[in-house]
Amino acid sequence: LLTTGVTRGDGVIGENITQNLKTIKAIPLKLFKDADLEVRGEIYMPKSSFEKLNEESKEKGEKVFANPRNAAAGSLRQLDSSITAKRDLSMFTYTAIIENGDFLPKTHWDSIQYIKDLGFKTNPNIRLVNDIEGAIQFCKDWETKRFDLDYATDGVVIKVNRLDYQNELGFTSRAPKWATAFKFPPEEMTTTLLDIELGVGKTGAVTPVAVLEPVNLAGSIVSRASLHNFDEIKRLDIRIGDRVLIKKAAEIIPKVIKVVESDIHDSLPEYEIPTVCPECGGNLVTREGEVNLFCENLECSSILKARLEYWVSKEAMDIDFVGPSVISQLYDLKLVKFPVDLYKLDYNDFFCLENVKEKSASNMYNSIQGSKSKPLSRFITALSIRHVGKETAELLVNELPTIEALKQASLEKLSAIEGIGEKIAFSIYEFFHTDSNIKMLDEFEKLGFVLTTIIGVRVKGGKLKNWEEKTFFNKNVVGIYDVTGEYDAFLIAKFRNTNELNSSSPINPKLQVLPGR
Repeated sequence: LLTTGVTRGDGVIGENITQNLKTIKAIPLKLFKDADLEVRGEIYMPKSSFEKLNEESKEKGEKVFANPRNAAAGSLRQLDSSITAKRDLSMFTYTAIIENGDFLPKTHWDSIQYIKDLGFKTNPNIRLVNDIEGAIQFCKDWETKRFDLDYATDGVVIKVNRLDYQNELGFTSRAPKWATAFKFPPEEMTTTLLDIELGVGKTGAVTPVAVLEPVNLAGSIVSRASLHNFDEIKRLDIRIGDRVLIKKAAEIIPKVIKVVESDIHDSLPEYEIPTVCPECGGNLVTREGEVNLFCENLECSSILKARLEYWVSKEAMDIDFVGPSVISQLYDLKLVKFPVDLYKLDYNDFFCLENVKEKSASNMYNSIQGSKSKPLSRFITALSIRHVGKETAELLVNELPTIEALKQASLEKLSAIEGIGEKIAFSIYEFFHTDSNIKMLDEFEKLGFVLTTIIGVRVKGGKLKNWEEKTFFNKNVVGIYDVTGEYDAFLIAKFRNTNELNSSSPINPKLQVLPGR
């Protein structure tokens, strides 16, 4: 029987969507044979289903989806599984993890045939080839044939077949070494540039966005595209009214790649680079080593809203039920200005928002309050420190696993962390030595934040023991975790201060065993 289904999430923690998955016909609720296994695959919405969904949405006056990928993702996250059931989703199963049972495959191909026999839907176009020439020919064949498929695809994944070779090759920090993706050349289309709009992000960077005459590109209607920065506009000599060539980067993000030669180009006025923020009217400035223009007004509403939106986003604190619309209303009502203000909201404050009733208010309030115990790396990511994203935050907490440790770290110490150069180190040092930021961090602590640092990884049927503290944090600290026994869990250490880290005796942090996935 199907017991659990989760999203990929951030690679460590996913979202439980079991009830929604049970509505998808391509996923068997019960296998044809007894087996204990984990399968991985991709949920997709067929093009025909996507077109039908958008037609129905238009008739009802509802918002239409930009592409099948967004539609599938939105359908999977529905709180009401009956809505998911109406969306006609499907799934291709690509990988099986079989750790016990009568059948233990020796090749990836055998595992695919096995799960197919169990009742899972696998891609009928998978092929086993004998050499790299066969793989290359397969990719060439599908470069044009892919347009006949009832789903969008941007490439072919090539995998080593033998599982013992896969184990020997292993993984990088991002992906398996035994698999690679061949990407098809992106589809290109010509359209007219109607306008150039400006957006202000959480760092104050002002980004130009092309407003286009709508055109069908790679299976979706495109009306906006990235122009990257003002240097790119100048380099391409883009002018409003030009005919431009656009393509999708990895078939996801549209971008303008060049101006199409025409008789009207020279008669169009050159684009004037802005000197003031489109939102607050503040001065735009350049920064050393940066190609963007930045709004220097720290009170700019666009910057403050963008930081709040980023704080609740999946990449940062991952706060459900609080999206851009909710953030915009809370900000406009002057209920929040900075992320810390979210945690000062009372349950009754949410009734000030449009169409909010008891359940919605409870969901938003509980989701915000529940985020006080997120991993430290997420908290650091959410702070919107310049040059510090998710990966940099994880590098930081591996060496400096508490807020206090980060506050006390010297510029030299930060620069010495592998993967963090002088530029990023200075940005981090500056953040943790700015009075307003220190005051904000103190507020978070008073509000009851207990940030965690993951020191272990999920293991199944294995043993964790003699894990040296220096592997994860400060190399000068001598501490050994002697955790023995079999776990299907994450081990999490909670550090509340730096005194433990400065101790010369073995560290004994509080360990919390969380149920494994």
